[in-house]
Amino acid sequence: MLTPQQLTHYREQGFVIPDFRLPDSTIQSIKDDFDRFLERYPEFRQNCAALLIYDTAFLNYARNADILDMVSQILGEDVAIWNSSYFGKPAHDGKRVPWHQDGRYWPIRPLASCSVWIAIDDSNTENGCLRVIPGSHKPGKLFKHENNPSDDLVLSLELLDSEFDESTAADIVLESGQISLHDVFLVHGSEPNTSGTPRRGMTLRFFPTTSVYDRDIEKWEQPRSLFLMRGTDRSKRNDFVVKPLPAAT
Repeated sequence: MLTPQQLTHYREQGFVIPDFRLPDSTIQSIKDDFDRFLERYPEFRQNCAALLIYDTAFLNYARNADILDMVSQILGEDVAIWNSSYFGKPAHDGKRVPWHQDGRYWPIRPLASCSVWIAIDDSNTENGCLRVIPGSHKPGKLFKHENNPSDDLVLSLELLDSEFDESTAADIVLESGQISLHDVFLVHGSEPNTSGTPRRGMTLRFFPTTSVYDRDIEKWEQPRSLFLMRGTDRSKRNDFVVKPLPAAT
């Protein structure tokens, strides 16, 4: 569980690194699942923004009781997951993730979410760890982004320089098995991996069921499936229907 001090840090800074580590056996299982996944879908070597579309086996890691306890402290007892992402960051050529806010992409209304970032490998400044702008979530709004189609970026939307102060950035340095949690409005990104070691990570995207995953504004070609993890659907409007998986190419 998060301590009162850690909860306060999350509320004030928009992120927290809890006193928690997944066991080595779980991390090895995730690595094995990634290897199997990439054998089938090699096009996702750098990044897969929607793991659960292609392989619901990754949902097992979202069922971790300790992780759900911490997420429930932040979001409340009624929690669903709508997505999980894989960030490959291979050695020497892992791409940069531009400064952005998750909420700029997500069709959740009202916007509310807690992302759990799991370090599969050690994640540090040398191999492109997650970077955040502490406290940038507090206005509770989305800042201005612009489209950047560069092939050197993992995402296409980049926050305008005028919208934040990069000099206040903090590095989220994690050892393999550690996790961090961050808010949907938090400004974050990461540098490219030019080191000789990979920096694989996986995110779990949770939201409170007082919010709705709005199918009317969902823009992705492949619809996401929603999974109720704890409690009930407080909104009574979320459709917990598993969407069909796309065929491998």
